Amino acid sequence: MDLEGKVALITGGGKGLGREISKCLAQKGANLVLVARDKDLLEILAEEVKLFGGKALVCPGDISQEIVVEKSVQKALESFGKIDILVNNAGIMGPNDPIKDIILKDWERTMSVNLTSSFLYIKNVIPIMAKLKRGSIINISSLSGVKGVVNRSPYCASKWAMIGMSKAVAQEVGQYNIRVNVVCPGAVEGERINQVINKRAKDHNISYEEMIEKTIEDTPLRRMVSPGEVASVVAFLASDNSSGITGEEIVVSAGRR
Repeated sequence: MDLEGKVALITGGGKGLGREISKCLAQKGANLVLVARDKDLLEILAEEVKLFGGKALVCPGDISQEIVVEKSVQKALESFGKIDILVNNAGIMGPNDPIKDIILKDWERTMSVNLTSSFLYIKNVIPIMAKLKRGSIINISSLSGVKGVVNRSPYCASKWAMIGMSKAVAQEVGQYNIRVNVVCPGAVEGERINQVINKRAKDHNISYEEMIEKTIEDTPLRRMVSPGEVASVVAFLASDNSSGITGEEIVVSAGRR
């Protein structure tokens, strides 16, 4: 899966899954445009990218703001002259409560970060890719985008909508040889899932370890997936190895449904 000379813009790349995706694409030869709120984390990652022989442009900011999106895309063009790959990875958990207890502000913030930011990046990157007559857009949804989860209605709604948006856009831009696909991770090892599991454990009055067992008991592989496993699928979709794939969602969940 050679990405030599390709330019990938990745949102939420400073930590967690986004960091692993960024490193994976860099290892395969891509130059990166890294967008997230934490400038320090992005700069640390950019230094790591240099060790792989690649270049990384750091663009800190709140991606739910249109001006931040537009500026990062413009900086990418000024630095690299193109964008071949877009990975909309940034997202927040949103409230973890029954819908009757969720306030409008938290609902809107979840939609803004998880969905609207992806819309804004797609809107701004499509004309660039259309001129190149190629491009790969990978949107990171979730198993919660195909399966309802108790007390996670804003998150589920945002991730289901991302799949619908991706399938619609894939129909629009196929004529320009631009592909749009979705990756739906299940429970991914790391800080974010730990927060969710801790909250669920308290809600059910059981230990963290017991909730871990409940989380993986209906998973054929009896485990969570690693960030690297998800990143490998993203790299595949970013590469020409997946040239015949568009408008699809790929679930990476150790078999959980």
